[in-house]
Amino acid sequence: MTEFASPTARVSTRPAASRRDIGIKRRYAAERRFRAFGFGAIAIGLFFLAVLLWSVVSKGYTAFQQTTITLPIEFSEKVIDPKNERATDPKQLFTANYPLLVREALVKQLGLDQAKRPLVKQATDMVSASARSQLRDIVVADPTVIGKTIPVTLLADANIDSAFKGQIDLTVDEARRKVKDEQVAWMNTLAEEGVLKKSFNTGIFTFGASSRPEAAGVGVALLGSLYMMLIVLVLSLPIGVAASIYLEEFAPKNRLTDLIEVNINNLAAVPSIVYGLLGLAVFINFWGMPRSAALVGAFVLTLMTLPTIIIATRAALKAVPPSIRSAALGLGASKMQTVFHHVLPLAMPGILTGTIIGLAHALGETAPLLLIGMVAFVVDFPGSPLEPSTALPVQIYMWANEAERAFVERTSGAIIILLIFLIFMNLGAILLRRRFERRW
Repeated sequence: MTEFASPTARVSTRPAASRRDIGIKRRYAAERRFRAFGFGAIAIGLFFLAVLLWSVVSKGYTAFQQTTITLPIEFSEKVIDPKNERATDPKQLFTANYPLLVREALVKQLGLDQAKRPLVKQATDMVSASARSQLRDIVVADPTVIGKTIPVTLLADANIDSAFKGQIDLTVDEARRKVKDEQVAWMNTLAEEGVLKKSFNTGIFTFGASSRPEAAGVGVALLGSLYMMLIVLVLSLPIGVAASIYLEEFAPKNRLTDLIEVNINNLAAVPSIVYGLLGLAVFINFWGMPRSAALVGAFVLTLMTLPTIIIATRAALKAVPPSIRSAALGLGASKMQTVFHHVLPLAMPGILTGTIIGLAHALGETAPLLLIGMVAFVVDFPGSPLEPSTALPVQIYMWANEAERAFVERTSGAIIILLIFLIFMNLGAILLRRRFERRW
């Protein structure tokens, strides 16, 4: 009987080799598409990173320059110590009318008439109010300057600083800007005479908190962050490494250790603000430790960093080949000798890398420090971790909430400083890994 093929059936007329070539081309095309998607994802990430860095750097690089005014200040005895009481009452030097010295020097420099009080006030407003404390410190440090005239470099007011840097549009109507036309003319005159100029702003690294942008710096915040990072390193590294060695090398494998491992992994994913609530409840409310102290912040950041260090250390210990342990035990070494003499040195690159990354993460944290009160207005440098201080990310947060336009520049400048520290810490982690890493 003759069988007839169904009219709907299709018979492949292509040879097997042709079908195989088509399949290979499809696989190659899929691979090219995957590479294109990967390259596109990297390009998008780099684009947004470049936009972020450009927005920060373009606004903040000018914070490392400061406009100053150098004036011949006459430390008049009539103003500072009219009754010649400094020998019996040293407080007289602290309460003198130092702004009057600045005003007289400006009036003489600009050739103004003392009777024109509005113009004299506008001229005086060109100098930062921090000039009072600066002149006071000069006199207190060396009372022999009284009666002499010496050149003193003073900070310009924040508005004059912004105008001289070109950050204020001087073409708009005078009523719509804080810098008056007379001040602009005086600014240009003083700049031509070399009295007013820009110089490197060392104050951003040495000054503390201030309500005046030109006198504000991150010095106190840097010292507070240094205190915290040192304490975090001293506490988290030995505790984290010891816990990792025990869990990985000595602890029995049972439900209890499994529960501990699960909780460590969960703690690494807990939001940082939860650690701030824990520090507020335990360290401050229960233990009665001082608020806004670097020691409390270090304890909170230690709790937050420990899970990261433990996970990284365990991964580094697991990466050591089992043959190292077997060889050491076969030669008669004890379990502890095997771990501390052979396994731990080989795992040290991974441990150091994890520790530095954990510290870098802690350095940039803000939320837990806000909850323990490290938003205090601290002017003086803390002498110890128990004294009030602040941290660099908290200082950035505080400046970002200020209404003064000049604080935008200071905020971006502080972000640049923080990014530089983070870059160096991560670069150190990479160099340590490459320096001590061994390939098996």
